[in-house]
Amino acid sequence: MAARTKSKVTPKYKTKYRVKNWPSYEASLRKRGDITVWFDGDAVDAWNAAPSGRPGGQRRYSDLAIVTALTLRVVFQLALRQTEGFVASLIRLMGLELETPDHTTLSRRNSQVEVAPIPKAHDGPTHLVIDSTGLKMVGDGEWHAHKHKTSDKRRSWRKLHLGVDSGGFIVASELTDSGVDDPSVGISMINETRAVIGRFTADGAYDTTTIYEALVAAGAPRLNIVIPPRKTASPSKPARHVLGQRDAAIERIAVVGRRQWRRESGAHQQARAENAMFRYKRIIGVALRARKFETQKREAKIAVNVINRMTELGMPQSTALVA
Repeated sequence: MAARTKSKVTPKYKTKYRVKNWPSYEASLRKRGDITVWFDGDAVDAWNAAPSGRPGGQRRYSDLAIVTALTLRVVFQLALRQTEGFVASLIRLMGLELETPDHTTLSRRNSQVEVAPIPKAHDGPTHLVIDSTGLKMVGDGEWHAHKHKTSDKRRSWRKLHLGVDSGGFIVASELTDSGVDDPSVGISMINETRAVIGRFTADGAYDTTTIYEALVAAGAPRLNIVIPPRKTASPSKPARHVLGQRDAAIERIAVVGRRQWRRESGAHQQARAENAMFRYKRIIGVALRARKFETQKREAKIAVNVINRMTELGMPQSTALVA
């Protein structure tokens, strides 16, 4: 894909925003850089693995110890040996009598450990926004390949799918091969979302019948679906109840045009997922450090948990500026 140097939206139509809670948001940004680390009593007690009760060699470290070390690795972008030394220094500074997982143990357990997502309670139906982005695995990035006309034969990447609520919290995520289509993953993300979906927003790649059917099955009674129909889309014949909102969008676009429909429907809310992907790449990075697919999945889940921890500290509340 060619590198894009200009925005698709002209300055005349581009909306500008002003942050309303700048003092509190600025304080949350400072908290994100606070590297104070401590182990509470429960974490110290759960550091070593409990006996499995089965014959043979026993695990020395619990999943908590492995996930803690791997989380520090993702946050500080460390290699496995550097992670081992960093965790050992923390344990030594706190005067704890704990052993540090070595780099080979971290590498082996990284493909097996369970990474639990950070839960978030929703008072009512949530607004789910989904999208996907690419993470580099091997080779040059897209901009470098386009700029220097390098070959893309050795370039390889994965696709990260994110489901975000109205507050920017990532409620669902999935890492797949680059060739997997978005709608099939979107269905699993809809089912993964624990909260009731009251509003769903996505781009035109998710304009499929299976997505509408999955949303109707998992959504609230008055579910609002905002997916831009394809430019060649036509109303369903015969009319289907599950595609009623899609048919209404097609008819409205034919009357007022696609730009006005996006304003009326709030399709611009899809930018919430794009903002989450931007935060991921700015904080975590544009590439995966792990080599194997299973370890890459866990790396992505840990990174999502890190982003959610930062989101819980505070997010900007902005309002559109009216010209």
